[in-house]
Amino acid sequence: MDSALQQQLIAGIRDGSIVPYLGAGALRGSVAVSGGEPIPADSDSLIHAINNGSPMAPKLMYEFPRAAMNLELKKGRSYITRTLNKIYSETEWTRAPLHDLLAGIKPHYIVDINRDTQLQDSYADTPHTLIVGLSRLGATQYRFRIFSYTDGTYSETTQEAVDPALPILFKPMGTPRPEPIFVASDADYVDYITELMGGFAIPSFLKEYRIGKQYLFLGLRMQRDTERMVLSDIMYGAGSPSAWALIAEPNAKERRFCKKMGIEIIESDIDSLIAGATSIIEEAAEETMLVGC
Repeated sequence: MDSALQQQLIAGIRDGSIVPYLGAGALRGSVAVSGGEPIPADSDSLIHAINNGSPMAPKLMYEFPRAAMNLELKKGRSYITRTLNKIYSETEWTRAPLHDLLAGIKPHYIVDINRDTQLQDSYADTPHTLIVGLSRLGATQYRFRIFSYTDGTYSETTQEAVDPALPILFKPMGTPRPEPIFVASDADYVDYITELMGGFAIPSFLKEYRIGKQYLFLGLRMQRDTERMVLSDIMYGAGSPSAWALIAEPNAKERRFCKKMGIEIIESDIDSLIAGATSIIEEAAEETMLVGC
């Protein structure tokens, strides 16, 4: 990756003009403390994880939401919630290198479509606002819940009570903490995306805050319509260019989609960003120390 672009991206993340958007690849390097197996994050690994470690029929292996829908119909929606909660809340995982990098920066706004808690762990010592996506609720038209984090505890709050000065963590597909809420099956996604397109899945304060922001997609392949529809609405109102995407070997479908969305592809991987960003941050810290002296 070009060093000037690398510096631009890191500077943008630090000043809040660029929003990190984390996909499955952001968890690369995270493994179970007991056993050493990689954390389930991408479609195939998630399907194996919710199906007792076994693959499913080829047509179900196409995409995680399809497999989750099949199991939900057989075992109930609560089975999916319990299983995902067990994976991400009851199993201890090592930290992913990217999360360690971001923990040192603490972006003001970050989107994480994974369902683990590493992002929240990064802000454990920092008051913040957590937005959790949800689906298929008849009692409300909104498809999110908002939690305020202070003194090590989450408490549910309202859009009007949110302090915009605090960091915003957006987990559209859910998290086990403070309570297990997940968007997982086909039915979940249909409902969530419908309300997302209707404007009911993003709080009003975030709709205002996101105007003109640019995004950096990390660990996200843009081959599936489900994930592409979600990101398209979440980044609505973006600046120009709208985003950058780290995709080491993009295919033709990804190139077409990114061109349509105004997303610039960087043919590199997360490891190169981490290495370069670490050097940039260390150099900045040294300069600060010298100025202080």
